Amino acid sequence: MKRLIAGAAVTILALAGCSGDGEDGGNRLTIATGSTTGVYYVYGGGLATQLKNSIPNTQANASVTSASLENIKLLAEGKAHIGFSQTDAAADAINGTGSFTAKQPVKAIARIYDNYTQVVIAPGVAVTKLADLKGKKVSLGPANSGTQVVARRMLEAVGLNPDTDVSKQQLSINDSVQAVKDGTIDAFFWVGGVPTAGVVDLATSKPDIKLLDTSDVLQGMSAKFGATYVGLDIDLTKYKQTGTIKTVGVANVLLVPDTMDEQLAYDITKTLFEKKAELVKVHPEAENLDPKLGPQVEPIPLHPGAARYFKEKNG
Repeated sequence: MKRLIAGAAVTILALAGCSGDGEDGGNRLTIATGSTTGVYYVYGGGLATQLKNSIPNTQANASVTSASLENIKLLAEGKAHIGFSQTDAAADAINGTGSFTAKQPVKAIARIYDNYTQVVIAPGVAVTKLADLKGKKVSLGPANSGTQVVARRMLEAVGLNPDTDVSKQQLSINDSVQAVKDGTIDAFFWVGGVPTAGVVDLATSKPDIKLLDTSDVLQGMSAKFGATYVGLDIDLTKYKQTGTIKTVGVANVLLVPDTMDEQLAYDITKTLFEKKAELVKVHPEAENLDPKLGPQVEPIPLHPGAARYFKEKNG
C-alpha cells in the first residue's frame, strides 16, 4: 500500500494494518522517542519493556530521534509504530499545516502528560524576559522537534524573528547542555517533562543557571493557537533551586499510524495504563497517566482500538 506524504511516495506497512508484524507472525514495534537525556526516550524504553512483557509474541524497542516532528514522519513512512509527540505538532500533522505540506496518516492512542517549556539561561547572561534574547546565541532545539515549534512561536509572540533576531542554534538537549557548560550559547529552549535529566545535570554543574518565567506570552499564544497551550508551574526544586516559575505547557500524546490493527492499538493502550506502576519506576511523569484524561487528545483523532479501551475502562 502506498500513500503520498508531502508529495513523495512512501511505503506504509500493510500486514495487519501496519501492526509492525515480524516474519514469525509476532509484533515488532519501534517506538520513536527523542534524545537520550529527554523524558521521551526514558519513558519509551520503559514502555517497550512493558509491551514485550505484556503482549504475547511482541518485541519492542525505543529509538533515539529528534522527537515530535521526526516521530510523526517516521510513523507516516512506516519506519515506526508508536511515536511520542506534542499536541501542537500533531495538530499540524493531521491538518497538513506548519512543518507539514500534507495531512499525515496518524491517530492518537492517549494523552500521557504535559510538557513544560523550559528556557534555560546560562550563568552571567543578562536576560529576565523572552524579549531580552534579542541578539543572543540561542538554541531553539533540533530541527524536526516539537521544542523548535514552541520556541519559534514564543519568540514570535514577543516580536522577535527566530531566524534573524537571535543567533539561532539547532541543538539537541544533550548538545545544548554541553554548549552552556562550554560557554558557547547564552540560552536554550527545551520542551519536556520535569525533571529532565539533561537539565538536572546542568543545574548540578552550573548551579547559577536560571530558568526563565515565560508566562507573559501565554495569552498571545492561546489567542492564536487555542487551547493547545496552557499555563503550568515549574517546581524549581526539581533542578536544585528554590521556588516556582510560570511557563507555557503543551500536552503530550502517543501516536500510531492510522492503519494500525485495532486489537494491537487496544493492547498497547491497555498495557500503557495497566502497567502505570512499573512505568512510574522508570520516570515520574508516568504518574500522570489517567484513563479519564487519556482520551482527551483533541484535535487529533483517537484510534478506534484506544477508544474501545477507554470505553471499557471509563464506562
